[in-house]
Amino acid sequence: MAFWGLFGKKDQETLDRGMEKTRKGMLDKLAHVVAGKSKVDDDVLDELEEVLITSDVGVDTTLRIIKRIEARVARDKYVGSDELNKILREEIVALLAENDTQGESAEVAAGNPYVVMVVGVNGVGKTTTIGKLAWMFKQSGKKVVLGAADTFRAAAVEQISIWGERVGVQVIKQQMGADPASVAFDTLQSAKASGADVVLIDTAGRLHNKVGLMNELKKIKDVMKKVVPDAPHEILLVLDGSTGQNAFEQAKQFAAVTPITGLAITKLDGTAKGGVVIGISDQLQVPVKYIGLGEGMSDLQMFDRTDFVDSLFGEKQ
Repeated sequence: MAFWGLFGKKDQETLDRGMEKTRKGMLDKLAHVVAGKSKVDDDVLDELEEVLITSDVGVDTTLRIIKRIEARVARDKYVGSDELNKILREEIVALLAENDTQGESAEVAAGNPYVVMVVGVNGVGKTTTIGKLAWMFKQSGKKVVLGAADTFRAAAVEQISIWGERVGVQVIKQQMGADPASVAFDTLQSAKASGADVVLIDTAGRLHNKVGLMNELKKIKDVMKKVVPDAPHEILLVLDGSTGQNAFEQAKQFAAVTPITGLAITKLDGTAKGGVVIGISDQLQVPVKYIGLGEGMSDLQMFDRTDFVDSLFGEKQ
């Protein structure tokens, strides 16, 4: 059973609206780069490098993009400054494609639910993302069960319970301070017994002790495998796009303690730092699968690299 591509076509208007601050910031800067210039030369590339870095694309990813454009300029001998947006767009799409951003999710054995373990620090919109994912899956006709395995904060259990009621899906929970792995085990047992299609497991969002976090996540994964041998099928890292380079650091720290199979980048509608989507995916070599563009239930969208870049540059080519 494949779950990637399960949902319908994204709302381009929502995407465009959510990317408005990033788009305006980047296009204004790009216009300044090419003002009065007839061709893409070293000076233009130096200024372009600064534009991308200040748009939170990140230094390493920016340098990769610049090298790609330098190679095209060298090959084509003359590249007009009016072509820069088009070339930049093409190279960003190509970079995202290398990370298999639109790849398939794992296949799931018949009779087992599709299990997603969701990780991320507190405050990035992790539980809200879980609630919106539950709604998306339910809208597509799937039976969903949520596991409240962030047992270190009473508010986390309460929040996911509220989302369960709002969406109309079952939430498996225990008392605050319970063993997270025990909650995950109970959740999968219940989901399997009830014939659920999808399980979303919330986990504690803290990074102060990498060893403790790594051990906890490993224990949760090991326990889940006792019920569903190939679980989890997805380890989804939720990041707050509005934090820019801090999101990079969080991503690197989580990737150091557990394999990450997909990214959900939230809060892009309130920031001009949407370039972070490009940089994080490139640096981690992990696909962006969802982006958050607002508070509404449908404002979490499946990520499409071409639509994203079209929105970033304001018009289709």
